[in-house]
Amino acid sequence: MTQEARVRPQRGGRAGRSERKVAVRQMPWRLVENPFRPIEVYSAEQIEAIHQASFSVLRDQGMRFLSAEARDIMRRAGCRVDEDHRVYFDPSLVMEQIAKAPSTCTLHALNPARSLPIGGRVQNFATVGGPPNVTDIERGKRPGNWADYIDLVKLAQSLNIVHLHAGYAPEPIDVEVAVRHLKCTEAMLSFSDKAIFAFAHSEERVHDAYEMVRLAHGLDDAAMQAAPRFYAIINTNSPLQLDPRMAAGTLAVARRRQLLVVTPFTLAGAMAPVTLPGALVLQNAEALAVLTLAQLASPGCPVVYGGFTSNVDMRSGAPAFGTPEYIKAALAGGQLARRYNLPYRSSNTNASNAPDAQSTYEGAMSIWGAVMGGVNIMAHGLGWLEGGLTASYEKYIIDAEMLQTMAAFLTPEVVDAETLALDAIREVGPGGHFFGAQHTLRHYETAFYSPLLSDWRNFEQWTAAGALDATQRARGIWRQLLADYEPPQLDAGCQEAMRDYAARRAADGGAPFRD
Repeated sequence: MTQEARVRPQRGGRAGRSERKVAVRQMPWRLVENPFRPIEVYSAEQIEAIHQASFSVLRDQGMRFLSAEARDIMRRAGCRVDEDHRVYFDPSLVMEQIAKAPSTCTLHALNPARSLPIGGRVQNFATVGGPPNVTDIERGKRPGNWADYIDLVKLAQSLNIVHLHAGYAPEPIDVEVAVRHLKCTEAMLSFSDKAIFAFAHSEERVHDAYEMVRLAHGLDDAAMQAAPRFYAIINTNSPLQLDPRMAAGTLAVARRRQLLVVTPFTLAGAMAPVTLPGALVLQNAEALAVLTLAQLASPGCPVVYGGFTSNVDMRSGAPAFGTPEYIKAALAGGQLARRYNLPYRSSNTNASNAPDAQSTYEGAMSIWGAVMGGVNIMAHGLGWLEGGLTASYEKYIIDAEMLQTMAAFLTPEVVDAETLALDAIREVGPGGHFFGAQHTLRHYETAFYSPLLSDWRNFEQWTAAGALDATQRARGIWRQLLADYEPPQLDAGCQEAMRDYAARRAADGGAPFRD
């Protein structure tokens, strides 16, 4: 078998069919690189204090691992394990293991043109993952279901600013749990050629995802494990605990050499100390403990340091997102990831219940914190609503606009004889205008960012066009993108092998959840 996905040549655009001319004009597919230095919310001395405090927690308090296999691995490595299933870590062991992880890797997609560098200055934007509900302004909020799941996979494929899928958006609860991972993985590998996500809730589920991705790529085991072709997110059970399913997922992904994103979910004031430095100590301790487990199980496996520290509303206890504390934590998470020379994951979040102004300004601040924190994978980049409980069609488009705007902002400026425009200044002279200058005529089509969603017409023109606000316009855009959707051209033989595997596993009963 070949070592690359067998994707037939694509026509049109710089990256193929997904950029063909359609009614919706959007930025072409591109990798996004951040040319700016990350913002550092803490000094080097303060980051070192958080680092040392994290090791104090791991050495003196330990972290509970509710997996006998995980505890045995760490016990054999020299960790002390007590009767409460707490594992106590020597700081030198942690640093020795973390140093084995690569600082960069490539996450391969079915279409090689969609493969993603993970690490360095490259910033990759993912869809929302895992919400149990879905909404749009026409049909309202409803439980996650298979039809909406397929539509949102297609929408992610159609939006060029989307680099990779994240979780199931929404979780299709009308599909039996035992086979849900099979059907969802098959859909991502059939309706999209972008990098995909796999749920790591058990050894069986990871194995199924591995086999389906391997078959879809047309690879043998050696080639599949040579570089990651899916990623999985491991969440700790803060404070200081990892449950059996997440432990099993950690080991299964690491041993198959796929990309493991370890992300504690630490809410200051609830599952973490109310002070931001204290919450970051807990985030860091938990992340380092699980990353150490991964390296002990599979030295050198690719991993990502994930940060997801925010705060709660102390009046109601509800999670709050897009807050000043969340932004500071996103910036600090990047500092900690760089402290360990690891790629970094952050998120685009908000606490709004509707795709409104609140969802937008909280999301814009979250995006800014992630980008300027040096994020490499932005999870929940598009579609997150209601604190992550709902996937919103309109929010996909609102977020796509914000991410496109950020990508345009991150594009380096060129300063040369043409952009300095001395000829144009000389041509126009005092008191003139530049609308008809030759320099303007050469550049007007590409000089400025062209929006996906924003309406820059004056009030009279906007009124004559129906006076639609941004959320209403977003509805029209996602509907048009779905109407224009065309599936990627993938190798028929590989697709058949992947689907046959899924069908056989489903016929065998799939992978029921077990305690």
